[in-house]
Amino acid sequence: MQQIINFIIKNSYRLLFLLLLGISLTLTIKSHSYHRSEYVNSANSITGAVYKKVNEVNEYLSLKEKNKDLASENALLKELLFNKKDTLITSKTLFRNDLNNYKVMVGKVVKNSFNVRENYITINAGSDKGLKTDMGVINDKGIVGIVEKTSANYATIQSVLNIKSKINAKLKNSNHFGSLVWDGRNVGYAQLIDVPRLASLRKGDSIVTGGNSDIFPENIPIGKIDKIFIDRKTNYYTINIRLFNDMTSLGYVYVIENKKKKEKQQLEAITTAPKK
Repeated sequence: MQQIINFIIKNSYRLLFLLLLGISLTLTIKSHSYHRSEYVNSANSITGAVYKKVNEVNEYLSLKEKNKDLASENALLKELLFNKKDTLITSKTLFRNDLNNYKVMVGKVVKNSFNVRENYITINAGSDKGLKTDMGVINDKGIVGIVEKTSANYATIQSVLNIKSKINAKLKNSNHFGSLVWDGRNVGYAQLIDVPRLASLRKGDSIVTGGNSDIFPENIPIGKIDKIFIDRKTNYYTINIRLFNDMTSLGYVYVIENKKKKEKQQLEAITTAPKK
């Protein structure tokens, strides 16, 4: 308390000047409309600038929630796309009950390995959200992998960067297809094997998921042809594919359920079963 009193005594002239200045300014502003309007405008400008900065901070802090909302919206749009045979989306298509073939769910990558031969990814969505084994996983750039196992709130995904991975894929410009595998070497590349020599292909051609897959819808992007080899043992092409996806940097992903997979597989099993 004594220090406060000493400070006031020491700076009494300065404090008195500031007090009188404040009183004079207040009287001037109140008694003159011009000064009053200028004061209000200045105050509004300062307040507006402060509110603007506060709003920018709030928007930045809410980006996480907005990204989650955008991912959910993208999942619905992908459902519409996968279930529509042409590019025209009518009002009828917007009803979720009409989406008979594929269902799309959202998850976020919480763990991602890419530096071993058998790589797996963990996402924060599991059986409680409808995820099951052998569902396809993609993101906005292309395929990511296939669901391996699920718990209530999490799922592990066999990455395309896994030497056990084998996915039906084809040349975008034709119906010639093969199997997409990974040789365990470069995280930016995968290989398309067993492509017949009759196929017409060249460097830069796009590779997409094939129509023979029970897991992925047809025409999901995979990558572009980088190099072409001929397997002398099989006389088939082996193609080095530069992946569209950066598998070392994954965020939100979309898990795809093929609703008609079981029906198709049961019919094929009956068809190929030995006759008695």
